[in-house]
Amino acid sequence: MRIWPLRFRDLDDRRTLLADESGAYFMAESGFVDRYARDALTPSDQQFLRDKGYSFEQTGDLAHTAFLTRWSRRQHVGDGPAYVILIPTLRCDLQCSYCQVSRAPLSARGFDWGDETLQKVLAFLDGLPVEEIQIEFQGGEPFLRLDLMETVAVFARRRFRRVSFVVCTNLQTLNENTRAFLGHDDVLISTSLDGPRQTHTQNRTGNGALTEAFYQNLRKVIDMVGVGRVSALPTIDIDNPPEPEALIAAYEAFGLTSLYLRPINYQGFARKSHLTARTSVGWHGYYRSFINKLIARNAQTGSAMEEFYLAHCLRRILAPGLDNHTDLRNPNVPTGANAVIDFDGQIYPSDEARMLARIRQIDLSIGNVMNGLDHEKLTLLAPGHINSFDPDCIHCPYQPFCGTDPVDDLSRSGRVDVPRQESWFCQRHLAVFDLAMELLYSEDPDVEFSLCRWLGLERLPAALRPVAP
Repeated sequence: MRIWPLRFRDLDDRRTLLADESGAYFMAESGFVDRYARDALTPSDQQFLRDKGYSFEQTGDLAHTAFLTRWSRRQHVGDGPAYVILIPTLRCDLQCSYCQVSRAPLSARGFDWGDETLQKVLAFLDGLPVEEIQIEFQGGEPFLRLDLMETVAVFARRRFRRVSFVVCTNLQTLNENTRAFLGHDDVLISTSLDGPRQTHTQNRTGNGALTEAFYQNLRKVIDMVGVGRVSALPTIDIDNPPEPEALIAAYEAFGLTSLYLRPINYQGFARKSHLTARTSVGWHGYYRSFINKLIARNAQTGSAMEEFYLAHCLRRILAPGLDNHTDLRNPNVPTGANAVIDFDGQIYPSDEARMLARIRQIDLSIGNVMNGLDHEKLTLLAPGHINSFDPDCIHCPYQPFCGTDPVDDLSRSGRVDVPRQESWFCQRHLAVFDLAMELLYSEDPDVEFSLCRWLGLERLPAALRPVAP
């Protein structure tokens, strides 16, 4: 019997998580790991590994082929629809303290697409070798140039067989024209709700009247299009975070059933206003505390509020092919079909990459709409967006579910070769995946109540929580 190499990670003094390269995992007592390391597995150990597909007798047998099938499904990232972020303007009508894109003032000139840039953007979209696309409008505040958004939307609905739009907006202004744009069935709304009014005012608006206008507009939009087409996320100042119960209640008040916790991103103006965002000390503790209180509240109220990122990580663990969230896509090689087009026509592989260019830390642009993509630059950036061969990642049981973020490494450390376990990206995801595994193996009925609703299950089957004898 030949055993596929196993990676392992201690979750506590007693339990160890083990996984192979395909992402198949199981929990074991510390004694199992000791026997595995010494090549002293018992007949019972060997039978478990054989039954669960962690071993094979010879190349080409059913167990061998099954493993290769699972492994290849983890490695494959399907073509899928294109995903392009457009920045028609960098101007904004708010001055959020944690702004990560270094917005331009409302009255500034030279921070919007001109006519030529607009036409080149349309030509770039037209040249994409896809029939399905999601276009996300960001800023600044994109509704300041609703005319540009409308031109793109009309073109895209004609050019692509299937198209959807996401408008990332602060919802400070809502008029007849913006409501008409949001009223289309193919438009989704993404906004920021930082929690209770006091927190939202402190972090974003700086003005109680502006906060009240946002709350009213958010309610109007939800009433108009339904809660299913509106997503909101809080940005957390870890030096002064909202109480978890108050944050959850703020979302429940609007009927929202999902939120996505994010610490302040160490980008843009936030690098000056929130220096501690570089390391975000205390984030993991706050995150875990929030999840525990969310689970307790769900059990108490019978609701199904989810924290998006944890729920997504759980789904990544349980099934391959969930690659729609690019932070954890692996490989996530930059291409023109997954790009950001800035206000000046420069093209970037990610939103964070354009932020680094904005503060002049490094130019990671991969071309511009005037001259097209820079394929030499694309080739240069590609290796940093694959974790399959990273000397640290290859020893981690979470590698099949995880990704990389060299741009974040550059932002925080000024280099891409940071030892993986020292990077913020790795530390964050080790904590999230540890928590996900602990919840999967929990026997607490309150935990199972939330997990079943996040995963769409009647109950958690034992097959999702394998344990070695």
